[in-house]
Amino acid sequence: MTTQSIVTRIVPDRAVVYLYWTTTILVVAELAVGGWWDVTRISLARDVTVQLGYPTYFLVILGTWKLLGALALVVPRFPLVKEWAYAGAFFVYTGAIASHLTTGYARHEVPILTVMALLTAISWATRPADRRTHAPNPAAVR
Repeated sequence: MTTQSIVTRIVPDRAVVYLYWTTTILVVAELAVGGWWDVTRISLARDVTVQLGYPTYFLVILGTWKLLGALALVVPRFPLVKEWAYAGAFFVYTGAIASHLTTGYARHEVPILTVMALLTAISWATRPADRRTHAPNPAAVR
């Protein structure tokens, strides 16, 4: 049973479309704004990064990938690139959760990061068929 079939059994089709676009827009907006803040190294992003123990040049690398991930999630086609973007976003949020919990710095951000990780997972699970990679034909594998 696929994730899509599980979701559509729980939620009607139209609601799945609304859920997909709502969660996707929120994830894309956070990736784009956060990516821009990282690339430009605004003081808020720079201070958090330093307090978590990362070098400031890490912001430019992370921010660039966030911006590319946001772009990948909104452009049509390229389902494999979208899969990587979802994985990257999920790794960013869960990695940030681990960093905050490990260092003890700004633990009040953990619930927000948890919500973003969940929104990313929901967007991934409810994405339309044309935004998915196709599973190989089991008969062709034999």
